[in-house]
Amino acid sequence: YDNGIMNGTSSTAFSPEQTTTRGMIVTMLYRMEKEPSAAAADFDDVAANAYYADAIGWASANDIVNGYGDGTFGPDDAIMREQMAAILFRYAAYKNYDVTAQTDLSKYTDASLISSYAADAMQWANAEGLITGNTSTTLDPTGNATRAEVATILMRFSEQVA
Repeated sequence: YDNGIMNGTSSTAFSPEQTTTRGMIVTMLYRMEKEPSAAAADFDDVAANAYYADAIGWASANDIVNGYGDGTFGPDDAIMREQMAAILFRYAAYKNYDVTAQTDLSKYTDASLISSYAADAMQWANAEGLITGNTSTTLDPTGNATRAEVATILMRFSEQVA
């Protein structure tokens, strides 16, 4: 909040336990970049006047996000932890940060639930200490990320990767 990356959900609330959406995540990264100019988002479900439209256009143009592959992005869909890892992984690569760190996730009983597209990203995010387990034995890769979790992950990213 202090760095202008996240806003409150109202003038008096932050709503830390509220689920974060895909549009919100991309908007946060866009703010971290000081909102550069970007081409329009090329997804059927991203209205040109939506608060996240420029952010999604920028992220798509820079291969940070891909959408679902069917012409949609799902900006109002809750972001899963593995999606967050994949987006951060691509953002770090876009910034030319080292994304070679990997860790063995076999200590997590739910590691087999990680989608193939997110495997390298989850290994990197866990190795960097960005996304850790919900417990000592679970990662919850398909669970939704709360605003508190996202704030923590972005703070760790800024301190440990950037």
